[in-house]
This record gives sequence, C-alpha cells and structure tokens, in this order.
Amino acid sequence: MSDTKEEPWTVLRLLEWTTNFFKSRGSESPRLDAEVLLAHARDCARIELYTAFSEVPSEEQRVAFREMIRRRGEGTPVAQLVGYREFYSLRFRVDENVLIPRPETEHLVIEALDVAKAMNISDRPIRIADVGTGSGAIAITLAKNINNAEITAIDLSEAALKIATWNAEHLKVTDSVRLVHSDLFESVAEPATFDIICSNPPYVSESEYEQLDPTVRDHEPREALVAGIDGMDVIKRLLETAPERLEVGGRLIIEISPMIAELCEELVEGTPTLGDLRFIKDLSGQRRIVSLARV
Repeated sequence: MSDTKEEPWTVLRLLEWTTNFFKSRGSESPRLDAEVLLAHARDCARIELYTAFSEVPSEEQRVAFREMIRRRGEGTPVAQLVGYREFYSLRFRVDENVLIPRPETEHLVIEALDVAKAMNISDRPIRIADVGTGSGAIAITLAKNINNAEITAIDLSEAALKIATWNAEHLKVTDSVRLVHSDLFESVAEPATFDIICSNPPYVSESEYEQLDPTVRDHEPREALVAGIDGMDVIKRLLETAPERLEVGGRLIIEISPMIAELCEELVEGTPTLGDLRFIKDLSGQRRIVSLARV
C-alpha cells in the first residue's frame, strides 16, 4: 500500500486492496473488516465511506489503517482492534478479557424478551440473572429492552466485570444492572430467586478448542470458551444449581453448541425440577439455545 502519484489511495482503492488482502488471509468477511477498520481510522460511521469513495484519507489516517491491517492480518479480531462490537443494535466495549458478542447470542436475548413479556409481571420488577456476563452484552441488552427489569450480571473474571461495568455505565443501565463477582451463584445473595436465568457459558470441548480458528483461540479468553473434555462442565453445574434459584414457572435459557444438544437433552431428562424443554435454532437451522421451565 505504497503511495503513487499516478493513482492516489482513495477510500475506494484502500477498501478494494484491503478486501483482497484479507481474502488472502482467510477472513470470512473481508469487505466488512476493511470497512470497519477504515471507518475507525477516519473516525466516521461505516456508511459514510460510501459517499467518500473518491476522497483521499490523510497520511495520519492511512498510517493508523496500515497498522490495523497488519494486526488483522496476524489474526487480531476486528472488534479488539476498534475496541467495540455491535450487538442487538448496541455498541459494547470489548478487549482480550471478554468474548466478542456473536450474532447467535441474539437468539438467547430474543427468547428472554419473549419469556419476560409472557410473564406479564407488573407488581414488581422482573428478576433476571445473567451467568457469565462477560462484556455484559446479554444483561445490558435486556435492561435496555425491559422497562421493569432488575438484573444481576455474574462473572468469575474481575477483568471481565470491569468491561461490563464500563458498558453498563456507558449505556446508562446501572440503575437496573447489578454486577457480581461470583462462580455461578456461590456469592450471589439477594434476590434469592429469579424469574429468568440466562447464560452463554463455556461449551467448547478440549479437543474442539485445539481446532478453533487462531483468531479466536489466540485472542479470546480460554476460560470463557472451554468447559472440559465434552464441553459440558459448566452446563452441568448450571442445570444442578439453577433450579433452586428459579421461581416456579421461571425459565433457564442457555446458549449451547449444536454438537452437545443431545447431551443437554439427556441431562435435562434426569433433572426433575426442570421441564418444558424447547430448543431455539440459529439461522443455519442448528439447535443453538435451550430453554427450560422450573416445574
């Protein structure tokens, strides 16, 4: 990407070159990656690039862009380069201490919103727990979309809780979101029970972890991804401990890997306090969310 007098490095030319470069490095979304990084370097909205194709970014902007291209080419996720990820139309700060929110997790949010609406609780706040909150994406999104929510966001990682706290403050939900440092429910006091418990827990097996894309394996926290030999360690603990924390009729909603859907189904069948099992499929038709009622 050297400068030439004959052909200036316009926004369009930069995007085309970078898209081809990212394609050669195996990016699943090379054009989107290029646009997000260039918009960040120019301090503008991504859509503004489309009316600026003929403009030539400043040398300072091109230097910043080149550095991000280099790091992206080495595997650093785009979200970590720009410091945020969009999730459910909200912008969340992220870094190497938290998982980057994925579109699949929006299915969990939608299920929780539907469940909350169906509960029709009006005489008190709807009490929700988000176990393993990470960046706070689930808890904060629910707080922004449920008027009468009282949400407890739980994480074992103090570094993750710092990011979640920043996001809660930035998105102005500190009145309804309480952050708790805890291993599942061990250090969670009041409220004693919840109407909804959500979780996007670690569910990758040890063997699967070794096969993950280096962009994920080398840049996102291992403890937020891996859950033992079969990927079920944390989910098993959730199924054991969540029922006593749920109101009768309340729901436990967990994101899972489609590869462990059958194992989850078998476990639920052996848990007498949980029933009304339903799976929510992702856009590829895979079972991605398990939703259970406290009976």
